[in-house]
Amino acid sequence: MKFAILVNEGPYQHQASDSAYQFATAALESGHEVSRVFFYHDGVNNGSRLTTPPQDDRHIQKRWSALAADKNVDLVLCVAACQRRGMVDDGERDRNKKDATNIAEGFRISGLGQLIEAGIEADRLITFGD
Repeated sequence: MKFAILVNEGPYQHQASDSAYQFATAALESGHEVSRVFFYHDGVNNGSRLTTPPQDDRHIQKRWSALAADKNVDLVLCVAACQRRGMVDDGERDRNKKDATNIAEGFRISGLGQLIEAGIEADRLITFGD
């Protein structure tokens, strides 16, 4: 089965990101495909490379980045949600004349069309968070 995942909550305010990650890894280990994870609303904060949790805490962003690298999962951050929350990649930095970027490896910024496409192409779109 081909899954697409929508994450609507930030990494440390809600269990949605942890649950989505656990679902994605379990699905992949069971032989299913996870074509795309779309991060929306506060969920885009999962893609910040500046996150530095305490040493004894889980590093959610690194988990997602490793999943993208190891399993070729497309991690997409909503551009409008990113703009509202100060999330910037190279393209947005240049377009908005910012002096830095903060998107973690394996993530990319794009529009809601990526969510629509993922929902159309997948057998199931699973949502985590409100």
